[in-house]
Amino acid sequence: MSTTIGFVGTGRMGGNMARRLKDCGYTITAVYDAHATTAAALAQEIGAAPCPTLAAVTAKAELIFTVVTDDVAQLAVFAETGDSLLMGAPGRTFVNCATLTPEIHVEVERRARAVGAASLEGCMASSIPQARNGTLYLMCGGELATFERVKPVLEKLSTALRYIGPAGSAAQVKALVNLVMNINTAGLAEGLGLGAALGLDLDMLREVFLQTGANSQVLKTDGEDMQHRAHDCYFSGAHAAKDAGIACQLGLAAGLKLPLAQATKAQFDRMVALGLGGLDKSGVAELTFKDRHG
Repeated sequence: MSTTIGFVGTGRMGGNMARRLKDCGYTITAVYDAHATTAAALAQEIGAAPCPTLAAVTAKAELIFTVVTDDVAQLAVFAETGDSLLMGAPGRTFVNCATLTPEIHVEVERRARAVGAASLEGCMASSIPQARNGTLYLMCGGELATFERVKPVLEKLSTALRYIGPAGSAAQVKALVNLVMNINTAGLAEGLGLGAALGLDLDMLREVFLQTGANSQVLKTDGEDMQHRAHDCYFSGAHAAKDAGIACQLGLAAGLKLPLAQATKAQFDRMVALGLGGLDKSGVAELTFKDRHG
């Protein structure tokens, strides 16, 4: 396949996306990470060049995925001065997969257009195994023509690919997805924590939840982990806190009160303050079970 691909951000999500595309026959020519050793290890594994600069990624790849941590990191890789993906970028296409404030995606698209490049949101609503297996749920925002051009590549990463609309719109939808997910997560932690305090059998309780209105996707992915304190990280408490903040900002801008979102953000913020932010979001149960960190 002729499209050359680069990755900026080669952690568990970005790295597994790169592995998936390599398996599908694409040429991954360049990788970069703020932790150079992480990029170097992936580069050796998949036959890519570990790039010392962002500009080197742009020089070596036509289609570049960015999978960074937050708004600050995203703007930094698209800096308008100094080392940046925008150097030598005419004709390049960027797909930006981090969960960001919608305005950041709009700004990145503006900066890309200004140098003759294209930018697309590729917001992900899945986790590490799905990145490796090509079963991500991808929500895309930006110019429709850009989406259609890179769709064949995105289809190798996603079994449920959805074009949302202009730049920023996919980030809005992703924020709402995570808003509801995080509220469900915090609510499940409280239900199981109270069940444990009442002396109920939690295996039984989870089975009852599964068959009633208490059922949710979070129950299936996190319920047993909460019970057994198995918080290996797939989506961290720190990321949940960040994403809850994005949703609260959107509510404020829309003139809405979001008391559940605010309470959920407070729980995940507390998790971070206690040094538990590196745990999976299921670790919020550490705040709701007796005789744990709470």
